[in-house]
Amino acid sequence: MSFETNLIPKIAVDAMGGDFAPRNTVIGAISALDADQDIELILVGQKDKIEKEIADNNLKFDSDKIVDASEVIEMFDSPTGSLKSKPDSSIVVGAVMVRDRKADAFVSAGNTGAMMAASTLLTGRIKGVGRPTIGAAFPTNSGKVCNVYDVGASVDSKPEHLFEYAVMGSIFVSEMQGTINPTIGTLSVGEEDKKGNELVKNTNILLKNSDLNFIGNVEGRDILNGSVDIVVCDGFVGNIILKFGESFLDFMKGRVKSYSNSGIVNKLQAGITRNVLRSSLKDMDYQAHGGAPLLGINGISIIGHGSSSPLAIRNMVLRAKEMYDRKLISKIEKSIKSYSVK
Repeated sequence: MSFETNLIPKIAVDAMGGDFAPRNTVIGAISALDADQDIELILVGQKDKIEKEIADNNLKFDSDKIVDASEVIEMFDSPTGSLKSKPDSSIVVGAVMVRDRKADAFVSAGNTGAMMAASTLLTGRIKGVGRPTIGAAFPTNSGKVCNVYDVGASVDSKPEHLFEYAVMGSIFVSEMQGTINPTIGTLSVGEEDKKGNELVKNTNILLKNSDLNFIGNVEGRDILNGSVDIVVCDGFVGNIILKFGESFLDFMKGRVKSYSNSGIVNKLQAGITRNVLRSSLKDMDYQAHGGAPLLGINGISIIGHGSSSPLAIRNMVLRAKEMYDRKLISKIEKSIKSYSVK
């Protein structure tokens, strides 16, 4: 049975996922309906707590659209172990709903590892996909974004996996960001073909002999320069890049604060600088993107930050709706079949 056959997608939200659940998840998910009425929203979690948040915040929501799940996978729980030890958790129930076509998408700001495991093992992968991938969009000096795959879905990838990341990333960037025939580079320690480890060199052979718009090796500086649309790398390396990038804003804030504390003139200058930084770096705020789709899953799976605000949750739901409308799963499935390694 194919996806994207309903006019209105059913989007399930893990109401118990995140540091501030269920308040932020409930408020954020329901607010998505104000932006787009063509969504059938389903809240998954402990029904009594969800209904209390709805009442406490004077919200309106059909209680029949609440799917009760008695257990919660906490942030410190074992990602894979919790799937068996907590079978009635909101993450397990939500992933199974997508598998059984009772939902078209599932979004969660809960335990990232458990969400990836549930999506991969319970919802299942698209046929032909060896490993799913999760990406991160970095702002660049060119005004576009650079998308890095993989940033942590898997820490030990083979060349064929990186090739799949490139295929799936290319479809996502083309459909969701409007970049036709996006350029793809392999992250390495130099631009020359001979540079890089065996993973990089063997991945390049696959990419060079494909129909993808492969430009060769790129270096770390090319991510923020905006010289390439997609960068593929092992999830171990990608996750380090992501965590380093996430720390940059806090680092800048700390430096500005330290400077402002050294005198009244500095404080005035820092005030101006702070506003400039806030405006120029606003596209680095994760809340605007909501969450990151796990590509390669046989259904829409979006993983959010643990500290997700209602705005971030709202945008996760809207992102899932857009992915559904653009038939992303079907297009990835078709691309995995049709891209040939010559």
